[in-house]
Amino acid sequence: MIEEYFQKAELIPAVVVEDATGEVLMLAYMDEQAFNHTLMTGRMTYYSRSRQELWIKGETSGHYQYLKELSLDCDRDTLLAKVEQTGVACHTGEYSCFHEQLVTGNYNIKSPLQVLESVYDTIADRLINPKEGSYTNYLFEKGLDKILKKVGEEATELIIAAKNPNPEEIKYEMADFLYHAMVLMVEKNVDWDDIVNELADR
Repeated sequence: MIEEYFQKAELIPAVVVEDATGEVLMLAYMDEQAFNHTLMTGRMTYYSRSRQELWIKGETSGHYQYLKELSLDCDRDTLLAKVEQTGVACHTGEYSCFHEQLVTGNYNIKSPLQVLESVYDTIADRLINPKEGSYTNYLFEKGLDKILKKVGEEATELIIAAKNPNPEEIKYEMADFLYHAMVLMVEKNVDWDDIVNELADR
């Protein structure tokens, strides 16, 4: 099965993880010779693209990787190697090659669509799971005419705010308008994918 892949491509990427913990250690590449050498010796062997030669991991450092399990992904073009890592995996001395964090668990960059989808999902949840005292549920209970009235009122307030010099008013009124527009979207079963696709087609 894997031999068929090497007939199509000379190299196959291998994602390497520590078997005991699941921590991702590195990404390397194998050619058919490296793949077969790994199976034969039990030591992870790769193809070095920079040196253009076979590379037994740990041969110079002593930090060998012993094969525990090899899996092929659903597209059959990437390997997952579970290994027992001795020493460290990275040539910098770090345990994993993936030691430079770009985004942490405190990730809070807000994309416009991400925020709008989050608010939309909250509104949609209120329709399915009503919450006592919820203004959103009040609008749904009053029905389409009430929702349309509020959308019209907020649109008017937005226009008035746009005539004033203070930009803060525009932000406030635009947020109000978008919220009520999303209540209307949920009421009419229209989501952001529908809107984005419509805009993309224009």
